Amino acid sequence: MNARVVFTLAALLLAGPACAESKGRLILPEFSALADKASETVTVTFDAKMLGFAAGWLSSEDPEQAAAKKLVSSLTGVYVRHYTFDSDYVYPKADIEGVRRQLNAPGWSRIVGVVSKKESSNVEVFMLVEGEKVQGLAIIASEPREFTIVNIVGNIDLAQLHDLEGNFGVPKLGIEAGKTPAPAPAPAPAKPK
Repeated sequence: MNARVVFTLAALLLAGPACAESKGRLILPEFSALADKASETVTVTFDAKMLGFAAGWLSSEDPEQAAAKKLVSSLTGVYVRHYTFDSDYVYPKADIEGVRRQLNAPGWSRIVGVVSKKESSNVEVFMLVEGEKVQGLAIIASEPREFTIVNIVGNIDLAQLHDLEGNFGVPKLGIEAGKTPAPAPAPAPAKPK
């Protein structure tokens, strides 16, 4: 009986980090067929272990790198998929919709939504909030010739999110240092006829 208790406790302890890491993590398709069609492909898969290793390469002397290093210490994953194409809409929108459906799960909220009909672009930012902590961030950006999905997992300090831009494959998002992303604007009221 003691062996069974020890085995059960060991299994729970081993499963704990995996369960914690999956909170806020999206299941991203491989998009392997798209890699053949894309003129440029960026795939970033940093779990907690790889983030720790990569953070070791950041300089504590450089203020920007030191800030990114501090932020990364609280993360358990950074996942990026970016594809650029030579033709319009080569990528299947169904794959993007599959990722977007995951963001309908409890706790996830869309905080930014920008649609440009002129440029045929769509950018959405989602957060997974549990209690008072942000546990996940997802960005889906699409244009006729490219799309990007970014998933950041862990205890995210939104005031420091700017420090992650341009590092670990996270694109420049235009977030000002020390500011949180603005919520999506409310739709304008319809004009009377």
